Amino acid sequence: MTRRKRDWMPNAYFHVIMRGNNRQNIFQTKEDQMQMIRAIEFAYDKYPFTMLAFCIMTNHYHLLIKSEEAELSKIMARINRRYSDYYAKRYNHVGRIYQRRYFAKHANGPDAILAISSYIHRNPIDTQVPMVKNLEDYSYSSFPYYANEKLVPPRFLKTDVVAKFLPNPLEKTNEAYCHYCISYRQVVEEDE
Repeated sequence: MTRRKRDWMPNAYFHVIMRGNNRQNIFQTKEDQMQMIRAIEFAYDKYPFTMLAFCIMTNHYHLLIKSEEAELSKIMARINRRYSDYYAKRYNHVGRIYQRRYFAKHANGPDAILAISSYIHRNPIDTQVPMVKNLEDYSYSSFPYYANEKLVPPRFLKTDVVAKFLPNPLEKTNEAYCHYCISYRQVVEEDE
């Protein structure tokens, strides 16, 4: 049986989620999480894309990503292959590390982009036991780059887009966006 081809639209943002097999941890150390960021950079070198938000948790990760030319499936294949090869070598692991194919949902418009990016950034504090007290302290997310403009973001990350979508009367700044993320819990569709 062949897999159904994924929907992809050039220049459209997608919320992507990839989970560990049986929801098991696939990022066991800080080095694992850094390797995932390197895998994203590796994919960016071959298939340039724009990302507005990312968060690497212990058993899954989130991306808010768009590509102008390469299909999302090619980008995700490159990211996931690079990381799974690293994982297999580091942990002497045989077999799948991912639960299934990645989940991808089109972020249909500015309100959806704002909600999804905030949802992604809140992941470390919306767990049963928060992973950090302050979102800017979670190093494996794009939130610190929004909170501290002195930090140099990865080449693929654009931090000058999302704040433009804040509702009035909020200022259209990253500082206001960070306050929005901290203050308002978002609900978005997620893969089960």
